[in-house]
Amino acid sequence: MQGFSTGGEYGGAATFIAEYAPDKRRGFFGSFLEFGTLAGYVGASGLVVVLSGVLTQDQMLHWGWRIPFLVAAPLGLIGLYLRLRLDETPAFQKLEGGQARAAEDAAAVETSATADLGEIFIHTGGRWCCASRSSRRTTSPTTSVLSYMPTYLSDELGYDTDRGLLILVIVMVVQMCVINQVGRLSDRFGRRPLLMTGMLGFLVLSVPSFLLIRQGSVLLIGLGLLLLGLSLVALLGTMSAALPAFFPTHVRYGSLAIAYNFSTSLFGGTTPLVITALISAFHSTLMPAYYASAAAAVGVVAVLCMRETANKPLAGSPPCVETEEEAAELVQAQSARPRF
Repeated sequence: MQGFSTGGEYGGAATFIAEYAPDKRRGFFGSFLEFGTLAGYVGASGLVVVLSGVLTQDQMLHWGWRIPFLVAAPLGLIGLYLRLRLDETPAFQKLEGGQARAAEDAAAVETSATADLGEIFIHTGGRWCCASRSSRRTTSPTTSVLSYMPTYLSDELGYDTDRGLLILVIVMVVQMCVINQVGRLSDRFGRRPLLMTGMLGFLVLSVPSFLLIRQGSVLLIGLGLLLLGLSLVALLGTMSAALPAFFPTHVRYGSLAIAYNFSTSLFGGTTPLVITALISAFHSTLMPAYYASAAAAVGVVAVLCMRETANKPLAGSPPCVETEEEAAELVQAQSARPRF
């Protein structure tokens, strides 16, 4: 249920950023979404490490585990307040023909939901499947690296939980330092090259990375996690700009949210269970590496089937520019002798 909720959050946030961002810098602005995701992981993991160091094991089991949940509650209220106060994006306002607000649009959701679902699955079914595959190839590696790795280090390799979590926090901080530059690169070279780089990274480096992690030393574990983390950041820094471009404006939010939810719940949520079962069945601690490599192989095929969307207007939305000079260049390119 938490994963399903997060999936809905991602779709709205990605749509909001993509529709506000200039066409030529959508990758850079979109990368801040995953920057925030990593910041959340770092904050949550860091809080758990601090609590584990301050509290005894009995205190942690009896009442200490509630503290992270209680800390998260005010963040949910802040998020709700922001969503009720935000204006709709310019692209959506132009579609609706007025200054729509989130609270006003909520009244129309019940009457339009059935029609929108039909539009999503009938008229944009191919795009929905492509977006779902794209989300799948990202959620499995994300869960493997960010969520399952502490469990893998402690349960499968017998590593100290807090120490493994602290190494992962350091790797995520490194990811935060480079993810916005990945977004810039996707604006310059395109979404497909960056996504292909990340997929090939997982395909080639997963087994060597886990071999390093299995050695048990802090340095080698950190190096193995860093190799996986840099491959993952090539995906994270690009997907938040690539996914919204699959759908037209009037069904973008719903289509993206459903596609991402479907993949996150079905593939991301089951990744720890599947990996643990594979380890038990084949008695090999390298099964997570093989699983990540298999997911990456599917991802390579999906990237090859994608169309490039960098530096182009979103489907169903007018061009979005950052400066008046860029707007003038766009008008000049459309008409050598503009009337206005």
